[in-house]
Amino acid sequence: MSIDGTVYLLHFDRPYKHAKHYIGWASNLDARLAHHRAGSGANLLAVLRREGIGWTLARTWNGSRNRERQIKLQGGASRVCPMCGVIPRNPQENTA
Repeated sequence: MSIDGTVYLLHFDRPYKHAKHYIGWASNLDARLAHHRAGSGANLLAVLRREGIGWTLARTWNGSRNRERQIKLQGGASRVCPMCGVIPRNPQENTA
């Protein structure tokens, strides 16, 4: 059984090594973003916080963890990031 929630894309204010984005999934997006802001979410975002690198919620999709995996397997988060100049093709997809 797949739990619906929100798949989200974070765009970093500046790259950290090779990383410019983070894609995640949450059943409660606001709570998950609060964890990321506090540095208690994903390890990469904790490192960004320590390094003083900010991030912006750039895009969201309705879906499950399977949808998150599907987006990650497409490769290159910048290909789906509106802040990198990509315009979503599906009007039903959300942008933050």
